[in-house]
Amino acid sequence: MTAARPLKVGLVQLSMSADTGGSLAPPLEETTMTLARGSVRGYEYDRMVLAFSMMDGTREISCAVSASAMDDLERVSRTAPEQREEQFLRLRDRIEQCASRKFEAREFEGNPAGIILRSIDFRG
Repeated sequence: MTAARPLKVGLVQLSMSADTGGSLAPPLEETTMTLARGSVRGYEYDRMVLAFSMMDGTREISCAVSASAMDDLERVSRTAPEQREEQFLRLRDRIEQCASRKFEAREFEGNPAGIILRSIDFRG
């Protein structure tokens, strides 16, 4: 198992101002939050995603990346299900950076809320 490597994600704290009718006031301060590498949970055949986690302090954030997104990143037509974890490990840095961006933007999905990465999340 690889040691946890923190990913830096900058967040800005916002406050609601009574003086402006409840609109957002300028940022009070900027803080840095660190997301750390979590665990690889494995390929889920029924959902066609590779499940993994990232750590926000002691809180585990459930994440998943679609099989088609990983294939698009490697420009291959279709990877065998038994090779998905190996594929994830090759792409892990890029996948975790994308998950961190979605975490920073608070783009959570599902119940319980987590991060789902699709091909479109890696474009641009």
